[in-house]
Amino acid sequence: MILSLKSIELSGFKSFGKKSELVFTSPIASIVGPNGSGKSNVAEAFRFVLGEQSMKSMRSRRGEDLIWGGSPAMSRANRASVKVTFDNTHRLLDIDFKEVVIERVVYRDGQNEYLLNGSQVRLKDVIRLLAGANIGGSGYQIISQGEADRILNASARERREMVEDALGLKLYQHKKAESEKKLEETGVNIDKTKSLRREIAPHLNFLRAQVEKIEKAREMKEELAAKMHEYLARENAYITQEDARLLEEARAHDADARALATRADEMRQKRGGTAPGASEVEVNALESKLSHARQESARLERELGRAEGALEANTVTVEQIVPVPHVRQFVREIEVEIGQAEQSDDIGNVRGVLSSVRGKIKSFIEGLTGSAPETSEEARLHVESLTHQLKAAQEHEHSIVAELETARAKIAAARDATFAAEREVIETEGKLREARSRLAAVQNARDQIAALRERFEEEIREGITLIGAAIHGWDKSEIPQGALSEDRSTQEKRRREIERLKIKIEESGIGNGDAVMREFNNTKERDEFLAKELIDLEQSAASLQNIIAELEETIDARFTEGLKLINVALHEFFAKLFGGGEAKLFVEKPKHSAKRDLDEDGDEIEEVPDEDELYAGLAISVTLPRKKMHGLEVLSGGERALTSIALIFSMSQVNPPPFLILDETDAALDEANSKRYADMIRELGAKSQLIVITHNRATMAAAGELYGVTMGSDGVSKLLSVKFEEATKVAK
Repeated sequence: MILSLKSIELSGFKSFGKKSELVFTSPIASIVGPNGSGKSNVAEAFRFVLGEQSMKSMRSRRGEDLIWGGSPAMSRANRASVKVTFDNTHRLLDIDFKEVVIERVVYRDGQNEYLLNGSQVRLKDVIRLLAGANIGGSGYQIISQGEADRILNASARERREMVEDALGLKLYQHKKAESEKKLEETGVNIDKTKSLRREIAPHLNFLRAQVEKIEKAREMKEELAAKMHEYLARENAYITQEDARLLEEARAHDADARALATRADEMRQKRGGTAPGASEVEVNALESKLSHARQESARLERELGRAEGALEANTVTVEQIVPVPHVRQFVREIEVEIGQAEQSDDIGNVRGVLSSVRGKIKSFIEGLTGSAPETSEEARLHVESLTHQLKAAQEHEHSIVAELETARAKIAAARDATFAAEREVIETEGKLREARSRLAAVQNARDQIAALRERFEEEIREGITLIGAAIHGWDKSEIPQGALSEDRSTQEKRRREIERLKIKIEESGIGNGDAVMREFNNTKERDEFLAKELIDLEQSAASLQNIIAELEETIDARFTEGLKLINVALHEFFAKLFGGGEAKLFVEKPKHSAKRDLDEDGDEIEEVPDEDELYAGLAISVTLPRKKMHGLEVLSGGERALTSIALIFSMSQVNPPPFLILDETDAALDEANSKRYADMIRELGAKSQLIVITHNRATMAAAGELYGVTMGSDGVSKLLSVKFEEATKVAK
């Protein structure tokens, strides 16, 4: 036998708070230890890492329960991981690695990670890889503690699933399930495709009718294109000629108007130069100045009269105003201070004396002028001054009068010239209005031509919208004969014909024919694509149905053949354990008991039975030696354990799994049966790698290596290397 299972590593998993590793080097490995030490956690670790999803089968309620919960001596972990290593030298697993490491990690929030050789993968990938090697997390190859007779207690359907798993049919069933899922998806796609074709059909028919209208409209478009070519060429020739003619007239009238406007401006300027407006302003200014001059002369005459009267009455002299003793006293004081300054060498003192003298002189003069009456001499001088001022004022008045007379003469001469210039300006402005009127008429005609040009361009745009590129080329053809001389009513008649043709095309409702054609072609291509896709889907569905039928045939054939081989092996193992007797697996007939009910009219209707009721499960027939009793119900606990062991071992013999994990399946056996069990273990170890958790000495003796599991005061499970002769002591 080629060893495939190399080792398993537990870290933070249940009671294994610290990293622990079991390395398997023998076909049969035994795990021993006292109750509660954590031996069964190793079997559950195998279930966990191989993808088991049922928490109940791992004696837990949620993912967090699988993580080391902590103890007074060691804090709890945040994650639990189990890593199993396979020797894949002989490609037991369908992956191109000599060694395959599968790891599963669970976190406190319940999240799981699956790693394959260090790369994160999906659970689906792990299950598919293991199924190819006849390995499963919840399969028969892992028998947990207390589950030795699980196959006996299972329902007929569950028992058949266990046998199918043992026969390696799981991979086929997985392929069948995938094919059924694909068939279901294909059926959905077929319905969607048919639905899409049904949705497209009315629109496709509508587009087909539109295409027929487009074909009819194309003829009208061709006719419209021919008519528009002639119409546009004639219209463009007329508009171009009229616009050029009116432009020349406008330029001529504009030149006349400009010349007349210039002439009118000159006349106005001439009229302004001869107009009396400026002289009148001058006269008004001179009259104002004359009035002010006369007022000034009158004022001076009055002041002169008063001054002359005052002169006659004034007899006051200077000696009468200033007392002589007072003047002498003032002179003596000044002389004293100046003499002191002359004797002093201090420049600062001299400056002080000068400042004092200046202040006294100022005070003396102010005293005289502020209180002294006017003298006769001063009055005489004042009269002379006023006389001179009056004479100058009168002379100024006479000069203003002369200027005023001259200005009035100019006004009279200019008024006559103004009347003549005014008549000439009026005549020129009349001619200017006539020229501008003619220019406005021409401009109005040009505006009409511009409107025709805008309508012409709009007609081109409408033509492009209706007939597209077919409208181009009208400007390259020669000007039609008579286009410049025919009556405009003829051209208007052509335009009305074109408008009627446009209305017909628009009423056809096709719009942009190219867009409709493209949509029709696209829709038609999509319908053809969907039709082809529908054929492909139907062929794919038929192919999947054939694959499912072939898989079902393969599964049935292999199951039938495998069941025969299992029964042969079961007969041998059962006879070996019980010393005779017989046990056999057989297929139960499907149940067809359909429920009956009443419909709305009171008639009986037969309901279709459920799929579970039609499933053919497996039953077990047991006949013990030296007993006439038959059936599982009459077996004792030990007999049930032996029967389960015989059945498990016989299933393993037919399609040996890479390894088997047996957790205290021999707990209910007596000493004699324990020896038989050990012999069967040795026999089975030649085909499959065994990991046996046991308290039984005979089973330990059959193992090639022993692992001891203990638990200290910190609550952490530990692995010990135990010698064979010490196994009995550790197992107690």
